[in-house]
Amino acid sequence: MGHLGTRSRLDQAMGAFSSNWRNPNLRRAQLSFLGAWTAEWAFTVALGIVAYNDGGALALGLVGLLRMLPSAVLAPVLSPFADRGRRERVLVTVSLLRGTVTAVAAVVVALAGPLVVVYALAVLSTIAATLFRPAHSALLPTLCRTGHELASANVVRGLLDSVATLVGPLVAAILLALSDVSVVFAVAAAASFWAALLLFRVRYDAPPRPPAPRTDLLKEAIEGIRAVGRSRDLQLILGLAAAQSLTRGSLTVFSVVVAIELLGLGESGAGALMASVGVGAVVGSLAASLLVGTGRLGAWFAVGVALWGLPIALVGVFPQQAAALVLLAFVGVGNALIDLAGFTLIGRLAPDAVMARVFGVLESLVAISIGVGSILASGVIAWLGLQAALIAVGLLCPLLAVASWWRLRGLDRAVGALDAKVGLLQRVPMFQPLPLPAIEQLARGLEPVAVAAGGPVFTQGDIGDRYYVIEKGQAEVIGDGRVVATLGEGEGFGEIALLRRTRRTATVRARTTLDLKALGSERFAAVVLGYAPSAEAAATSVDERLDRFDPGEPADEPPGEPPPVPRRQATATGEGEA
Repeated sequence: MGHLGTRSRLDQAMGAFSSNWRNPNLRRAQLSFLGAWTAEWAFTVALGIVAYNDGGALALGLVGLLRMLPSAVLAPVLSPFADRGRRERVLVTVSLLRGTVTAVAAVVVALAGPLVVVYALAVLSTIAATLFRPAHSALLPTLCRTGHELASANVVRGLLDSVATLVGPLVAAILLALSDVSVVFAVAAAASFWAALLLFRVRYDAPPRPPAPRTDLLKEAIEGIRAVGRSRDLQLILGLAAAQSLTRGSLTVFSVVVAIELLGLGESGAGALMASVGVGAVVGSLAASLLVGTGRLGAWFAVGVALWGLPIALVGVFPQQAAALVLLAFVGVGNALIDLAGFTLIGRLAPDAVMARVFGVLESLVAISIGVGSILASGVIAWLGLQAALIAVGLLCPLLAVASWWRLRGLDRAVGALDAKVGLLQRVPMFQPLPLPAIEQLARGLEPVAVAAGGPVFTQGDIGDRYYVIEKGQAEVIGDGRVVATLGEGEGFGEIALLRRTRRTATVRARTTLDLKALGSERFAAVVLGYAPSAEAAATSVDERLDRFDPGEPADEPPGEPPPVPRRQATATGEGEA
């Protein structure tokens, strides 16, 4: 049994990577993330060296703080752009902007220009970077059909993030050893332009979104904050992410100071320490691929948060070069677990209509926390000394992870229950084309209905107000007094009256005790007719059932309803049609 379980895990891991590669749009979206984040890590190392040479550890911390504060303020305000239309277009714009800004920074450094210009360009680049991840995180669920597929996409993105965490600093270290900082900036700019090119080629059939007002970005941004405020689970995930980001900001200072002052590795040593984080992240991402099918994402998220701090504290206890490299690799493992669990959970908890804005709130918290962490590390080093500062800051995340453990396990149980509802709905053909956010919207609206054997679910001629899916039992469809069909588990019924805007065309009676899940007409029609493939599948389902059973006399139209619509004319809007 253990061998079979391991084999199943390996099959799921391989499936996670192959499913992303086979989908051209998902492949391009993922590779664009690799380019963007390789550029971000190389840029961060280069900027850290510039700041340290300019004013030591204090200047390094101040630049980190000043770089993050504007992006923290603007990230939630700009994120509504990604909810207004096609998210890949926002990503193209962001990548082009970052590439241009970084290229200009390379020129300024190469010409020994004023460093204040480089710092200003770093702020602009970081503002753009904080918009990239919310838009990309909101794009992935649209390209997925199930929670398993979304987890797979986040595993792959986590691996690419890990590769970028390794490659970015490693390339920076090599270039710093062979040339100077301006070349690192130039390579980072090229990586951003490559990301833009990949995203420009993304093509997919996205569900239409309602037009958003074009004049009040602040009001739209507040909707994202309200979505977080309404969900204690989102608050917990974002709060722990903020603590992890504070530690990350501290690490940007610690990596430079530890490399130069504690370990005597020189400037390139900062890149080597961060590269060890990348090595651990790559290994951790490969291991995380074995967790794609797990129902314990909340628990693994807690482990990831703890691993972001504990190794840093241990570096303060064991300040040797080999120990530091190994310990920081475990930080990378924690980062891989957070990428898998954290982003998947947020993608499952946040409504699609405001998903980019919720991720914008996350990016704002991350940016603030990284900035605070960088200046905090500088202050604690000055107050306690380097080794004591490593221990003090490193203990934050493990303590918070332990305190949050039981709530995260409860979140796992809630997501498992949602998965069961999604699985039931996906047995119905008209729901199968829906992307994950849309089918989860339906799943959250399901209500349990029990009908005793022999009892009616509804009667021919009734006004239709709900759609039903059979969870357990069997039902008979009766038209004009005769049984015309028998329905079993995983089959749905009731869509004809909702989509044709007529009364019930048949009676449905419980053949055995029935456990049903019911869906209100407004939610059903808005989701099914709001996405072209599901609207077409629904029209086909209605036509097939009407062909199988055509009542002797047409049922009267419900009072106040528009006339029935013609068959096989479903569109993405659903107005006046099936």
